[in-house]
Amino acid sequence: MIINAKNNATKPNKEKMIKEGLLTIAMLASMPVMAQKTSTAVLHPDQAKEKINKEIYGQFAEHLGTCIYGGLWVGTESFIPNTDGYRNDVLQALKELKVPVLRWPGGCFADEYHWMDGIGPKENRPRMVNSNWGGTVEDNSFGTHEFLNLCEMLGCEPYVSMNVGSGTVQEAAQWVEYMTAEDGPMAKLRKQNGREKPWKVKYIGVGNESWGCGGNMRPEYYADLYRRYQTYCRNYNGNRLFKIASGSGEYDLHWTETMMKQARNQMNGLSLHYYTVAGWSGSKGSATDFSVEDYYWTMGKCLDIENCIREHSKIMDKYDPKKRVALMVDEWGTWWDEEPGTISGHLYQQNTMRDAFVAALSLNVFHKYTDRVKMANIAQIANVLQSMILTKDDKMVLTPTYHVFKMYNVHQDATYIPLDVQCENREVRARMGRDGETRTLPMLGATASKAADGTVHISLSNVDLENKNEVTIDLAGLGVKTVTGQILTCKKITDKNTFENPDVVKPTAFKDAKISKGKLTVKMPPMSIVALELK
Repeated sequence: MIINAKNNATKPNKEKMIKEGLLTIAMLASMPVMAQKTSTAVLHPDQAKEKINKEIYGQFAEHLGTCIYGGLWVGTESFIPNTDGYRNDVLQALKELKVPVLRWPGGCFADEYHWMDGIGPKENRPRMVNSNWGGTVEDNSFGTHEFLNLCEMLGCEPYVSMNVGSGTVQEAAQWVEYMTAEDGPMAKLRKQNGREKPWKVKYIGVGNESWGCGGNMRPEYYADLYRRYQTYCRNYNGNRLFKIASGSGEYDLHWTETMMKQARNQMNGLSLHYYTVAGWSGSKGSATDFSVEDYYWTMGKCLDIENCIREHSKIMDKYDPKKRVALMVDEWGTWWDEEPGTISGHLYQQNTMRDAFVAALSLNVFHKYTDRVKMANIAQIANVLQSMILTKDDKMVLTPTYHVFKMYNVHQDATYIPLDVQCENREVRARMGRDGETRTLPMLGATASKAADGTVHISLSNVDLENKNEVTIDLAGLGVKTVTGQILTCKKITDKNTFENPDVVKPTAFKDAKISKGKLTVKMPPMSIVALELK
Protein backbone atom coordinates (compact mmCIF):
# COMPACT_ATOMS: atom_id res chain seq x y z
CA MET A 1 0.00 0.00 0.00
CA ILE A 2 1.32 3.44 -0.85
CA ILE A 3 0.65 6.21 1.62
CA ASN A 4 0.18 9.34 -0.44
CA ALA A 5 0.24 12.64 1.33
CA LYS A 6 0.36 14.92 -1.69
CA ASN A 7 -2.16 17.72 -1.72
CA ASN A 8 -4.71 17.60 -4.48
CA ALA A 9 -5.35 21.09 -5.71
CA THR A 10 -7.95 20.15 -8.33
CA LYS A 11 -11.62 20.88 -7.68
CA PRO A 12 -13.40 17.76 -6.43
CA ASN A 13 -16.33 16.42 -8.39
CA LYS A 14 -19.05 13.87 -7.62
CA GLU A 15 -17.54 11.07 -9.70
CA LYS A 16 -14.13 11.57 -8.13
CA MET A 17 -15.56 11.61 -4.60
CA ILE A 18 -17.39 8.32 -5.18
CA LYS A 19 -14.26 6.77 -6.64
CA GLU A 20 -12.09 7.93 -3.73
CA GLY A 21 -14.68 6.69 -1.24
CA LEU A 22 -14.71 3.21 -2.78
CA LEU A 23 -10.88 3.17 -2.79
CA THR A 24 -10.76 4.11 0.89
CA ILE A 25 -13.21 1.32 1.76
CA ALA A 26 -11.11 -1.15 -0.21
CA MET A 27 -7.89 -0.06 1.54
CA LEU A 28 -9.46 -0.32 4.97
CA ALA A 29 -10.86 -3.74 4.16
CA SER A 30 -7.44 -4.96 3.08
CA MET A 31 -5.73 -3.84 6.31
CA PRO A 32 -5.57 -6.16 9.29
CA VAL A 33 -7.85 -5.44 12.21
CA MET A 34 -6.07 -3.37 14.86
CA ALA A 35 -4.70 -5.69 17.49
CA GLN A 36 -3.37 -5.25 21.00
CA LYS A 37 0.32 -6.11 21.35
CA THR A 38 2.12 -6.38 24.67
CA SER A 39 5.63 -5.42 25.73
CA THR A 40 7.57 -5.37 28.97
CA ALA A 41 10.48 -3.34 30.28
CA VAL A 42 12.65 -3.60 33.37
CA LEU A 43 14.54 -0.57 34.68
CA HIS A 44 17.88 -0.97 36.46
CA PRO A 45 18.26 2.09 38.72
CA ASP A 46 21.11 0.38 40.57
CA GLN A 47 23.15 0.58 37.36
CA ALA A 48 22.42 4.26 36.74
CA LYS A 49 25.84 5.96 36.63
CA GLU A 50 26.26 7.96 33.41
CA LYS A 51 24.97 11.49 32.88
CA ILE A 52 23.13 12.26 29.64
CA ASN A 53 25.06 15.31 28.50
CA LYS A 54 22.62 18.06 27.59
CA GLU A 55 24.76 18.68 24.49
CA ILE A 56 23.30 15.49 22.99
CA TYR A 57 20.31 17.74 22.24
CA GLY A 58 22.49 20.09 20.21
CA GLN A 59 21.47 21.92 17.06
CA PHE A 60 23.23 22.76 13.80
CA ALA A 61 22.87 25.97 11.77
CA GLU A 62 24.69 26.08 8.46
CA HIS A 63 24.74 28.79 5.84
CA LEU A 64 22.51 26.66 3.66
CA GLY A 65 19.23 27.64 1.99
CA THR A 66 17.12 29.68 4.38
CA CYS A 67 18.47 28.20 7.60
CA ILE A 68 20.27 31.42 8.57
CA TYR A 69 18.78 34.07 6.31
CA GLY A 70 15.01 33.94 6.71
CA GLY A 71 15.13 31.23 9.34
CA LEU A 72 17.13 32.68 12.24
CA TRP A 73 18.03 36.10 10.86
CA VAL A 74 15.96 38.68 8.98
CA GLY A 75 17.88 41.86 9.77
CA THR A 76 16.78 44.92 11.69
CA GLU A 77 14.97 46.48 8.73
CA SER A 78 12.65 43.50 8.17
CA PHE A 79 8.86 43.78 8.46
CA ILE A 80 9.01 40.47 10.34
CA PRO A 81 9.01 41.13 14.12
CA ASN A 82 12.59 40.81 15.32
CA THR A 83 15.02 41.64 18.10
CA ASP A 84 18.24 43.11 16.71
CA GLY A 85 17.64 41.21 13.47
CA TYR A 86 16.73 37.82 15.01
CA ARG A 87 13.19 36.57 14.38
CA ASN A 88 11.11 36.87 17.55
CA ASP A 89 8.96 33.80 16.83
CA VAL A 90 11.97 31.58 16.16
CA LEU A 91 13.86 32.93 19.16
CA GLN A 92 10.97 32.14 21.49
CA ALA A 93 10.53 28.64 20.05
CA LEU A 94 14.23 27.87 20.50
CA LYS A 95 14.26 29.18 24.07
CA GLU A 96 11.40 26.80 24.90
CA LEU A 97 13.41 23.99 23.33
CA LYS A 98 16.31 24.67 25.75
CA VAL A 99 18.96 24.43 23.04
CA PRO A 100 22.23 23.48 24.81
CA VAL A 101 24.75 23.98 21.98
CA LEU A 102 24.62 25.39 18.44
CA ARG A 103 27.09 24.45 15.67
CA TRP A 104 27.98 27.07 13.00
CA PRO A 105 28.84 28.07 10.19
CA GLY A 106 28.93 24.58 8.62
CA GLY A 107 28.99 21.83 7.38
CA CYS A 108 30.56 22.10 3.98
CA PHE A 109 30.18 25.87 4.16
CA ALA A 110 32.69 26.08 7.02
CA ASP A 111 35.63 25.21 4.78
CA GLU A 112 34.92 28.03 2.36
CA TYR A 113 34.04 30.63 5.01
CA HIS A 114 36.50 33.42 5.82
CA TRP A 115 35.45 34.91 9.10
CA MET A 116 36.86 38.40 8.55
CA ASP A 117 34.33 38.88 5.75
CA GLY A 118 31.59 38.67 8.40
CA ILE A 119 32.71 41.37 10.86
CA GLY A 120 32.56 45.16 10.90
CA PRO A 121 29.88 47.45 9.45
CA LYS A 122 27.42 45.39 7.46
CA GLU A 123 27.51 47.75 4.50
CA ASN A 124 31.24 47.11 4.14
CA ARG A 125 31.10 43.33 4.29
CA PRO A 126 31.88 41.62 0.97
CA ARG A 127 29.29 39.43 -0.65
CA MET A 128 30.08 35.79 -1.38
CA VAL A 129 28.80 32.91 -3.47
CA ASN A 130 27.72 29.86 -1.48
CA SER A 131 29.19 27.40 -3.95
CA ASN A 132 28.26 24.30 -1.97
CA TRP A 133 24.56 25.02 -1.66
CA GLY A 134 22.87 26.30 -4.78
CA GLY A 135 25.21 29.16 -5.70
CA THR A 136 23.25 31.59 -3.53
CA VAL A 137 24.87 35.01 -3.06
CA GLU A 138 25.10 35.96 0.63
CA ASP A 139 25.84 39.41 2.05
CA ASN A 140 27.66 38.22 5.19
CA SER A 141 25.30 40.22 7.40
CA PHE A 142 25.25 37.23 9.75
CA GLY A 143 28.77 36.66 11.03
CA THR A 144 30.75 36.06 14.21
CA HIS A 145 29.07 38.73 16.33
CA GLU A 146 25.59 37.75 15.17
CA PHE A 147 26.21 34.07 15.89
CA LEU A 148 27.80 34.46 19.31
CA ASN A 149 25.23 37.03 20.41
CA LEU A 150 22.50 34.60 19.37
CA CYS A 151 24.08 31.90 21.53
CA GLU A 152 24.06 34.30 24.48
CA MET A 153 20.40 35.10 23.89
CA LEU A 154 19.56 31.37 23.80
CA GLY A 155 21.81 30.55 26.75
CA CYS A 156 23.64 27.87 24.75
CA GLU A 157 27.27 26.95 24.09
CA PRO A 158 28.70 28.04 20.72
CA TYR A 159 30.34 25.39 18.56
CA VAL A 160 32.46 27.10 15.90
CA SER A 161 33.70 25.12 12.90
CA MET A 162 37.07 26.33 11.61
CA ASN A 163 38.05 26.62 7.96
CA VAL A 164 40.76 24.04 7.31
CA GLY A 165 39.94 23.20 3.68
CA SER A 166 40.52 26.64 2.15
CA GLY A 167 41.72 28.63 5.16
CA THR A 168 45.04 29.09 6.93
CA VAL A 169 46.45 28.36 10.35
CA GLN A 170 46.85 32.09 10.91
CA GLU A 171 43.19 32.69 10.04
CA ALA A 172 42.06 30.06 12.56
CA ALA A 173 44.39 31.34 15.27
CA GLN A 174 43.27 34.94 14.83
CA TRP A 175 39.60 33.93 14.93
CA VAL A 176 40.04 32.27 18.31
CA GLU A 177 41.91 35.33 19.56
CA TYR A 178 39.21 37.67 18.20
CA MET A 179 36.46 35.78 19.99
CA THR A 180 38.10 34.99 23.34
CA ALA A 181 41.07 37.27 24.12
CA GLU A 182 40.90 40.24 26.52
CA ASP A 183 43.80 42.09 24.89
CA GLY A 184 45.90 42.01 21.74
CA PRO A 185 45.45 43.04 18.11
CA MET A 186 42.42 40.85 17.46
CA ALA A 187 40.78 41.89 20.73
CA LYS A 188 41.34 45.54 19.73
CA LEU A 189 39.62 44.85 16.40
CA ARG A 190 36.68 43.18 18.16
CA LYS A 191 36.29 46.18 20.46
CA GLN A 192 36.32 48.50 17.46
CA ASN A 193 33.45 46.41 16.06
CA GLY A 194 31.33 46.98 19.18
CA ARG A 195 32.09 44.06 21.52
CA GLU A 196 34.16 45.07 24.53
CA LYS A 197 34.27 41.81 26.47
CA PRO A 198 35.31 38.53 24.85
CA TRP A 199 32.80 35.75 24.42
CA LYS A 200 33.06 32.36 26.07
CA VAL A 201 33.61 29.81 23.32
CA LYS A 202 33.96 26.20 24.38
CA TYR A 203 33.71 24.01 21.28
CA ILE A 204 36.00 24.37 18.27
CA GLY A 205 35.71 22.07 15.26
CA VAL A 206 38.95 21.83 13.28
CA GLY A 207 37.51 21.38 9.80
CA ASN A 208 34.43 19.49 8.65
CA GLU A 209 34.19 16.28 6.63
CA SER A 210 37.82 16.66 5.66
CA TRP A 211 37.51 13.35 3.79
CA GLY A 212 34.95 14.97 1.45
CA CYS A 213 33.74 18.54 0.91
CA GLY A 214 36.26 19.78 3.49
CA GLY A 215 39.25 18.99 1.29
CA ASN A 216 39.07 15.38 0.04
CA MET A 217 41.97 14.47 2.33
CA ARG A 218 43.44 11.17 3.33
CA PRO A 219 43.18 10.48 7.09
CA GLU A 220 46.98 10.36 7.41
CA TYR A 221 47.28 13.83 5.90
CA TYR A 222 44.39 15.29 7.88
CA ALA A 223 45.73 13.89 11.16
CA ASP A 224 48.92 15.90 10.72
CA LEU A 225 46.99 18.95 9.57
CA TYR A 226 44.70 18.68 12.60
CA ARG A 227 47.69 18.52 14.95
CA ARG A 228 49.08 21.65 13.34
CA TYR A 229 45.87 23.71 13.38
CA GLN A 230 44.87 22.84 16.94
CA THR A 231 48.31 23.89 18.18
CA TYR A 232 47.56 27.51 17.32
CA CYS A 233 44.03 27.54 18.72
CA ARG A 234 45.07 29.01 22.07
CA ASN A 235 43.32 29.33 25.40
CA TYR A 236 42.95 32.99 26.40
CA ASN A 237 41.93 34.47 29.74
CA GLY A 238 40.63 31.28 31.28
CA ASN A 239 38.61 30.24 28.20
CA ARG A 240 39.20 26.51 27.71
CA LEU A 241 38.71 25.18 24.20
CA PHE A 242 37.27 21.73 23.64
CA LYS A 243 38.90 20.75 20.34
CA ILE A 244 37.01 18.47 17.97
CA ALA A 245 38.65 16.69 15.05
CA SER A 246 36.82 15.97 11.81
CA GLY A 247 35.76 12.35 11.99
CA SER A 248 34.18 9.64 9.91
CA GLY A 249 31.11 9.51 7.75
CA GLU A 250 29.18 6.43 8.84
CA TYR A 251 31.41 3.33 8.72
CA ASP A 252 34.82 4.71 7.73
CA LEU A 253 36.60 2.86 10.53
CA HIS A 254 40.03 3.42 8.97
CA TRP A 255 39.58 7.15 9.44
CA THR A 256 38.79 6.71 13.14
CA GLU A 257 41.71 4.29 13.60
CA THR A 258 44.14 6.71 11.98
CA MET A 259 42.93 9.71 13.99
CA MET A 260 43.07 7.84 17.30
CA LYS A 261 46.51 6.46 16.49
CA GLN A 262 48.05 9.74 15.36
CA ALA A 263 46.18 12.56 17.11
CA ARG A 264 44.27 11.33 20.15
CA ASN A 265 46.48 13.26 22.58
CA GLN A 266 45.76 16.51 20.77
CA MET A 267 41.96 16.25 20.66
CA ASN A 268 39.08 16.32 23.08
CA GLY A 269 36.50 14.99 20.66
CA LEU A 270 36.15 13.18 17.34
CA SER A 271 33.12 13.77 15.15
CA LEU A 272 30.85 11.22 13.47
CA HIS A 273 28.27 11.93 10.77
CA TYR A 274 25.33 9.63 10.21
CA TYR A 275 22.28 10.34 8.06
CA THR A 276 19.17 8.25 7.62
CA VAL A 277 19.41 8.43 3.86
CA ALA A 278 18.75 5.98 1.04
CA GLY A 279 22.00 6.77 -0.75
CA TRP A 280 24.07 9.60 -2.20
CA SER A 281 23.14 9.22 -5.85
CA GLY A 282 19.72 9.44 -7.46
CA SER A 283 16.48 10.02 -5.58
CA LYS A 284 16.54 9.86 -1.80
CA GLY A 285 12.76 9.46 -1.67
CA SER A 286 9.98 11.88 -0.86
CA ALA A 287 9.68 13.34 2.62
CA THR A 288 5.90 13.03 2.53
CA ASP A 289 4.96 10.37 -0.04
CA PHE A 290 6.22 6.93 1.00
CA SER A 291 5.10 3.34 1.39
CA VAL A 292 4.69 1.25 4.52
CA GLU A 293 7.85 -0.62 3.52
CA ASP A 294 9.73 2.67 3.13
CA TYR A 295 8.63 3.70 6.61
CA TYR A 296 9.89 0.54 8.27
CA TRP A 297 13.15 0.71 6.29
CA THR A 298 13.62 4.20 7.72
CA MET A 299 13.18 2.98 11.29
CA GLY A 300 15.74 0.23 10.74
CA LYS A 301 18.20 2.57 9.05
CA CYS A 302 18.06 5.15 11.82
CA LEU A 303 18.57 2.49 14.50
CA ASP A 304 21.66 1.23 12.70
CA ILE A 305 23.41 4.26 14.16
CA GLU A 306 23.77 2.13 17.31
CA ASN A 307 25.93 -0.39 15.50
CA CYS A 308 27.86 2.46 13.88
CA ILE A 309 28.58 4.04 17.28
CA ARG A 310 29.57 0.63 18.69
CA GLU A 311 32.07 -0.04 15.89
CA HIS A 312 33.76 3.34 16.21
CA SER A 313 33.72 3.10 20.00
CA LYS A 314 35.58 -0.23 19.87
CA ILE A 315 38.42 1.46 18.02
CA MET A 316 38.39 4.46 20.36
CA ASP A 317 38.40 2.13 23.38
CA LYS A 318 41.55 0.43 22.07
CA TYR A 319 43.51 3.69 22.15
CA ASP A 320 41.55 5.50 24.84
CA PRO A 321 40.23 2.98 27.40
CA LYS A 322 39.46 5.74 29.93
CA LYS A 323 37.15 7.41 27.36
CA ARG A 324 38.83 10.82 27.56
CA VAL A 325 38.11 11.53 23.88
CA ALA A 326 34.41 12.11 23.27
CA LEU A 327 32.51 10.89 20.24
CA MET A 328 30.53 13.83 18.81
CA VAL A 329 27.69 12.94 16.44
CA ASP A 330 27.61 16.49 15.15
CA GLU A 331 25.54 15.78 12.05
CA TRP A 332 22.63 13.36 12.02
CA GLY A 333 19.00 13.09 10.89
CA THR A 334 16.90 12.29 7.84
CA TRP A 335 17.76 13.37 4.31
CA TRP A 336 15.00 13.24 1.70
CA ASP A 337 14.53 14.82 -1.71
CA GLU A 338 13.97 18.57 -1.71
CA GLU A 339 10.35 19.63 -1.76
CA PRO A 340 9.06 20.11 -5.32
CA GLY A 341 9.24 23.73 -6.43
CA THR A 342 11.96 24.74 -3.97
CA ILE A 343 15.44 25.96 -4.88
CA SER A 344 17.87 23.22 -5.86
CA GLY A 345 20.67 22.88 -3.33
CA HIS A 346 18.73 24.48 -0.47
CA LEU A 347 17.70 21.09 0.99
CA TYR A 348 14.27 22.27 2.10
CA GLN A 349 12.15 19.28 3.11
CA GLN A 350 8.92 18.71 4.98
CA ASN A 351 8.81 16.89 8.27
CA THR A 352 6.28 14.17 9.10
CA MET A 353 5.57 11.87 11.99
CA ARG A 354 8.09 9.49 10.40
CA ASP A 355 10.82 12.03 11.11
CA ALA A 356 9.60 12.39 14.69
CA PHE A 357 10.20 8.67 15.22
CA VAL A 358 13.71 8.96 13.76
CA ALA A 359 14.44 11.69 16.30
CA ALA A 360 13.07 9.72 19.26
CA LEU A 361 14.79 6.44 18.37
CA SER A 362 18.12 8.16 17.68
CA LEU A 363 18.06 10.04 20.98
CA ASN A 364 17.36 6.73 22.74
CA VAL A 365 20.59 5.36 21.26
CA PHE A 366 22.64 8.41 22.24
CA HIS A 367 21.44 8.05 25.83
CA LYS A 368 22.57 4.42 25.87
CA TYR A 369 26.14 5.30 24.85
CA THR A 370 26.51 8.48 26.83
CA ASP A 371 29.77 7.19 28.34
CA ARG A 372 31.35 7.94 24.95
CA VAL A 373 28.80 10.10 23.09
CA LYS A 374 28.97 13.58 24.63
CA MET A 375 27.34 15.67 21.92
CA ALA A 376 24.96 15.28 18.97
CA ASN A 377 23.77 17.99 16.56
CA ILE A 378 20.72 17.30 14.43
CA ALA A 379 20.81 18.70 10.89
CA GLN A 380 19.41 21.33 10.89
CA ILE A 381 17.73 23.89 13.10
CA ALA A 382 15.51 25.64 10.51
CA ASN A 383 14.32 25.04 6.93
CA VAL A 384 16.97 22.44 6.06
CA LEU A 385 16.73 18.63 6.24
CA GLN A 386 15.22 17.38 9.53
CA SER A 387 14.56 20.81 10.95
CA MET A 388 12.93 21.97 14.15
CA ILE A 389 11.25 24.94 12.50
CA LEU A 390 9.93 25.91 9.07
CA THR A 391 9.52 29.56 8.08
CA LYS A 392 7.91 31.36 5.15
CA ASP A 393 7.99 35.16 5.20
CA ASP A 394 6.44 36.05 8.58
CA LYS A 395 4.96 32.60 9.18
CA MET A 396 6.52 29.88 11.32
CA VAL A 397 5.59 26.28 11.96
CA LEU A 398 6.96 23.80 14.49
CA THR A 399 7.70 20.36 13.08
CA PRO A 400 6.94 16.96 14.65
CA THR A 401 10.70 16.68 15.28
CA TYR A 402 10.60 19.91 17.29
CA HIS A 403 7.91 18.43 19.51
CA VAL A 404 10.02 15.31 20.16
CA PHE A 405 13.00 17.44 21.19
CA LYS A 406 10.82 19.47 23.53
CA MET A 407 9.20 16.37 25.04
CA TYR A 408 12.65 14.80 25.48
CA ASN A 409 14.53 17.80 26.89
CA VAL A 410 13.76 16.59 30.43
CA HIS A 411 16.55 14.06 29.88
CA GLN A 412 19.21 16.78 29.57
CA ASP A 413 21.88 16.33 32.25
CA ALA A 414 19.82 13.59 33.93
CA THR A 415 21.28 10.20 34.90
CA TYR A 416 20.61 7.46 32.36
CA ILE A 417 18.75 4.43 33.74
CA PRO A 418 19.63 1.25 31.82
CA LEU A 419 16.65 -0.85 30.83
CA ASP A 420 15.76 -4.12 29.14
CA VAL A 421 12.84 -4.25 26.70
CA GLN A 422 10.92 -7.29 25.51
CA CYS A 423 8.67 -6.61 22.54
CA GLU A 424 7.62 -7.90 19.17
CA ASN A 425 10.03 -7.48 16.27
CA ARG A 426 9.53 -7.04 12.57
CA GLU A 427 11.89 -8.06 9.81
CA VAL A 428 12.44 -5.10 7.47
CA ARG A 429 14.59 -4.62 4.42
CA ALA A 430 18.10 -3.43 5.17
CA ARG A 431 18.67 -1.34 2.08
CA MET A 432 16.64 0.64 -0.41
CA GLY A 433 17.51 -1.81 -3.17
CA ARG A 434 16.03 -5.28 -3.55
CA ASP A 435 19.03 -7.23 -2.31
CA GLY A 436 17.21 -9.48 0.13
CA GLU A 437 19.05 -8.21 3.20
CA THR A 438 16.93 -7.58 6.28
CA ARG A 439 17.13 -5.97 9.71
CA THR A 440 15.29 -6.89 12.89
CA LEU A 441 13.25 -3.89 14.01
CA PRO A 442 11.85 -3.70 17.57
CA MET A 443 8.30 -2.35 17.63
CA LEU A 444 8.95 -0.47 20.87
CA GLY A 445 11.62 2.13 21.57
CA ALA A 446 12.34 3.17 25.15
CA THR A 447 14.66 5.25 27.30
CA ALA A 448 14.66 6.42 30.92
CA SER A 449 16.51 8.83 33.18
CA LYS A 450 16.49 10.22 36.71
CA ALA A 451 16.74 13.95 37.36
CA ALA A 452 18.66 15.52 40.22
CA ASP A 453 15.43 16.00 42.21
CA GLY A 454 14.59 12.28 41.94
CA THR A 455 11.97 12.64 39.19
CA VAL A 456 12.02 9.73 36.73
CA HIS A 457 11.31 10.30 33.03
CA ILE A 458 10.42 7.46 30.68
CA SER A 459 10.03 7.99 26.92
CA LEU A 460 8.34 5.32 24.79
CA SER A 461 7.83 4.96 21.04
CA ASN A 462 5.31 2.57 19.48
CA VAL A 463 6.58 2.48 15.90
CA ASP A 464 3.90 -0.01 14.82
CA LEU A 465 1.62 1.50 12.18
CA GLU A 466 -1.33 -0.75 12.93
CA ASN A 467 -1.27 -2.17 16.44
CA LYS A 468 -1.74 -0.83 19.93
CA ASN A 469 0.89 -1.73 22.50
CA GLU A 470 0.29 -2.29 26.20
CA VAL A 471 3.63 -1.77 27.92
CA THR A 472 4.31 -3.02 31.45
CA ILE A 473 7.36 -1.59 33.24
CA ASP A 474 8.82 -2.87 36.50
CA LEU A 475 9.50 0.13 38.77
CA ALA A 476 11.25 -1.75 41.57
CA GLY A 477 13.73 0.39 43.47
CA LEU A 478 12.43 3.74 42.20
CA GLY A 479 9.89 4.57 44.90
CA VAL A 480 7.61 6.52 42.54
CA LYS A 481 3.87 6.81 43.12
CA THR A 482 2.40 9.16 40.50
CA VAL A 483 2.60 9.44 36.71
CA THR A 484 1.69 12.16 34.22
CA GLY A 485 2.43 12.28 30.55
CA GLN A 486 2.21 13.67 27.05
CA ILE A 487 1.61 11.92 23.74
CA LEU A 488 2.57 12.75 20.18
CA THR A 489 0.57 10.79 17.64
CA CYS A 490 -1.18 11.07 14.31
CA LYS A 491 -3.96 9.73 12.13
CA LYS A 492 -1.55 8.68 9.39
CA ILE A 493 2.22 8.41 9.41
CA THR A 494 2.55 11.04 6.65
CA ASP A 495 0.86 13.68 8.80
CA LYS A 496 2.77 16.96 8.91
CA ASN A 497 2.40 20.54 10.07
CA THR A 498 1.99 23.20 7.40
CA PHE A 499 1.64 26.98 7.40
CA GLU A 500 -2.06 26.52 6.67
CA ASN A 501 -2.50 23.78 9.30
CA PRO A 502 0.31 24.14 11.87
CA ASP A 503 -1.13 21.92 14.62
CA VAL A 504 -1.88 18.64 12.85
CA VAL A 505 0.85 16.91 14.89
CA LYS A 506 1.32 18.29 18.40
CA PRO A 507 1.62 16.92 21.95
CA THR A 508 -1.48 16.42 24.06
CA ALA A 509 -2.09 15.16 27.58
CA PHE A 510 -1.75 11.39 27.99
CA LYS A 511 -4.05 9.62 30.47
CA ASP A 512 -3.47 5.92 29.73
CA ALA A 513 -0.60 5.33 32.16
CA LYS A 514 -1.23 3.80 35.60
CA ILE A 515 0.95 2.72 38.53
CA SER A 516 -0.16 -0.27 40.57
CA LYS A 517 1.81 -2.60 42.86
CA GLY A 518 5.20 -1.36 41.69
CA LYS A 519 4.41 -1.68 38.01
CA LEU A 520 3.61 0.94 35.39
CA THR A 521 1.10 0.05 32.67
CA VAL A 522 1.03 2.19 29.53
CA LYS A 523 -1.56 1.72 26.80
CA MET A 524 -0.13 3.18 23.61
CA PRO A 525 -2.01 3.67 20.35
CA PRO A 526 -0.25 2.90 17.04
CA MET A 527 2.22 5.50 15.76
CA SER A 528 2.71 7.20 19.10
CA ILE A 529 5.48 8.70 21.20
CA VAL A 530 4.77 9.03 24.92
CA ALA A 531 6.75 11.02 27.49
CA LEU A 532 6.06 10.12 31.13
CA GLU A 533 7.03 11.84 34.37
CA LEU A 534 7.06 9.75 37.55
CA LYS A 535 7.36 11.08 41.10
